[in-house]
Amino acid sequence: MPVEFLSDDQAAAYERFAGDVTQSELEGFFLLDGTALDLIANKRGDHNRLGVGLQIGTVRYLGHFLTEDPLDVPWSAVEYAAGQLDIADPSVVKRYTERQQTAYEHAWEIRAAYGYRDFAEPGVREPLLEFMEARAWIHAEGAVALFEQAKAWLRRERVLLPGVSVLARLVATVREEADQRMYQTLAEATAGADAELPLRLRDLLEVPEGKRFSQLERLRKSPRRDSGVAMTQALGRVDEVLSIGAGTAQVQAVPANRIAALARYGMAGKAPLLKGLAEPRKTATLLATARRLEAAAVDDALDLFDSLMATRLISPARRATDKARLAAMPRLEKASATLVAVTRTVLELLDAASGPVDLGQVWAAVERAAGPRAQVAGAVATVREWYPTRIRGRWTTGRPSRPAMAWPAHSSGCWPRRCRYMPRRPG
Repeated sequence: MPVEFLSDDQAAAYERFAGDVTQSELEGFFLLDGTALDLIANKRGDHNRLGVGLQIGTVRYLGHFLTEDPLDVPWSAVEYAAGQLDIADPSVVKRYTERQQTAYEHAWEIRAAYGYRDFAEPGVREPLLEFMEARAWIHAEGAVALFEQAKAWLRRERVLLPGVSVLARLVATVREEADQRMYQTLAEATAGADAELPLRLRDLLEVPEGKRFSQLERLRKSPRRDSGVAMTQALGRVDEVLSIGAGTAQVQAVPANRIAALARYGMAGKAPLLKGLAEPRKTATLLATARRLEAAAVDDALDLFDSLMATRLISPARRATDKARLAAMPRLEKASATLVAVTRTVLELLDAASGPVDLGQVWAAVERAAGPRAQVAGAVATVREWYPTRIRGRWTTGRPSRPAMAWPAHSSGCWPRRCRYMPRRPG
């Protein structure tokens, strides 16, 4: 392997065809345009005409010529090119390599006709570096992805690809420079936010006396139980993470996806591994990790609160209320029927009256239709008893966490993502 990020198969596919080509690839790379047909027209012999067509498709597909064996192409490509040139027997192309110099001469003609340039020519390397540096800085993609992007750029610009190791080393260099730029920018943002912030971040990697895990590893653990005590602990975790102050660092100069990728590394890495990182990478990684922890801690607290409300408060209260309501249903039905009779009677009196209605007449009509006044009052009391949802009496689950939930936003003012929905203490 020329560079460790490329596998043997990937390196081999850079230099030659790795297998057959698809129909869309044939139509995209081996379709002979007017320039190709003009080049082919003055060649003598079907083997030369077909050989030129294959070299044109090869340089389009691979980005370079097959100098050792120009016929090392998939047979489907040979048949596709032969069909366009009305060559009945594609196997005639085997004669193309009888004179080795012929393929070289044709390659130079193709370069001149299509404007292909060597990688070493002036005006090639600098634009490629600008493209790769911008891509490496903006996109949090791996080395192989950047390698493929560089290949695509060279093909678009009709630059013959250099050796695989040359381009691979260039990719590795550009990515390293982009990483170092990110580390330095984040480290400077850390120190600029608070002179003590770098120290607090490094303290996260220390293992407290009598403990087995570092502070970072402890804070990375999400609540595992649905209980009021766990809710209190989750809110305490939020306050502890926010007290670090990572959210105060101004990191707008670094693309968010690169910070997110760095945070994923920090969230998954062991404390000894992170502790062994060199500066400024260590500080940058810890800053990104702490900022991710802020959002994760708040999200976990909100998820736990939502789960508690659903499983420990609302659902049990609803079940208990439904059970009691079912038991009281006969009384509710009787009371509701009484109130319906009262309402209908009053509405009929109002509709029939042409002026003010005497209250005594109303009550007399109501008592005839629905029963004595005491019976009507009892029906009202029965319905009112079951109108509100009986949740307040089941607040024992959430009671331990009420003081923590009333705590205001952290003094840093840093409430990431969903934390704006957290309950705040008035004033």
